[in-house]
Amino acid sequence: MDDFMLGEVESRFADIVWENAPCTTKEIVGLCEEALSWKRTTTYTVLKKFIERGIYENDNGIVKVKVSREQFYAKQSNRYVERSFGGSLPGFLTAFTSGKKLSKKEIAEIEKIIGEMK
Repeated sequence: MDDFMLGEVESRFADIVWENAPCTTKEIVGLCEEALSWKRTTTYTVLKKFIERGIYENDNGIVKVKVSREQFYAKQSNRYVERSFGGSLPGFLTAFTSGKKLSKKEIAEIEKIIGEMK
């Protein structure tokens, strides 16, 4: 999963699985047909890619989550900060918030997170 980045369509697929798992592969095919206009073969191909990356597993036709949405995006975020800001969270926050005014609620939430990490 380390080098696995999601494009827009793959993110939509992943969200479908995360929101519905555990579920059958047949259910995923139906959901993807409806939401993404995919054919069965496309769904199976993309699902196989996620299974090979260790994000999902297929247990006798039942697709189960091995890596949650939160775990996946936390790892991707950490990799982004490491690559783009040399691992500096303050550097990332400065860049992310520049030109943007934070609300009092957002500031309080960030302060709470920092307080919990002390």
